[in-house]
Amino acid sequence: MMIAEVIVYTLADAQIAASNGADRLEIITSPAEGGLTPSLGLVQMIHEEIDLDFRVMIRPHSRSFCYGPDDIRTMERDIAVFRNIGARGFVLGLLTPEGNIDEIGLTRLLKAAEGLPVTFHRAFDEIRDQEQAFSVLSRYPQITHVLTSGGRSSVLEAADVIRRLNLLSEQSGPTVLPGAGLHSDRLEAFLKETGVREFHIGSGVRMNGDLMQPIDPDKLTRVRSIADRFQ
Repeated sequence: MMIAEVIVYTLADAQIAASNGADRLEIITSPAEGGLTPSLGLVQMIHEEIDLDFRVMIRPHSRSFCYGPDDIRTMERDIAVFRNIGARGFVLGLLTPEGNIDEIGLTRLLKAAEGLPVTFHRAFDEIRDQEQAFSVLSRYPQITHVLTSGGRSSVLEAADVIRRLNLLSEQSGPTVLPGAGLHSDRLEAFLKETGVREFHIGSGVRMNGDLMQPIDPDKLTRVRSIADRFQ
């Protein structure tokens, strides 16, 4: 089964996504900044009203993916609060000033998540050697997914990178979750070329292809019908 993860940042988003074929939600706020930590109220309402898997973005600011001690403590506190109201997983990513994975900070956040699954987000796309970074993340069983555009502005331009990472994933490691720039016109060809079993979509299922607009049920239904061909 092909898994479709959909970005949401309102309760209405989540309701439309759940009714039109999403398998999992990524809950964020501030989509124009690439997604930040959402409000407690939003996550609580989605948890209470929608029976669907979801992961909560943990990103305190959009300044960079390098976080100081106060940022880490804030992220730990956010994880604990969301965990206590029923969050099913988290989305996060941390880098060192040199552009490598910040394993010290990552270890602290994984501990705060207390075994819940974690997606390492597109901070991964700022790492020069993605295959080496993927190997690092593979050492953490709690990291179940790596969200990536293959280091490009659109993942459609990085099918070869995604295919290589997916082969690594099949050997040992997190599931590769391609995202950024996916849309229904090229989705089927992309899925065939890369061999992935999950994908992440945002603007590709929204009105006018604009992430700031509501989800278009017809677009999401079309994406779902394409995904269903991969059984």
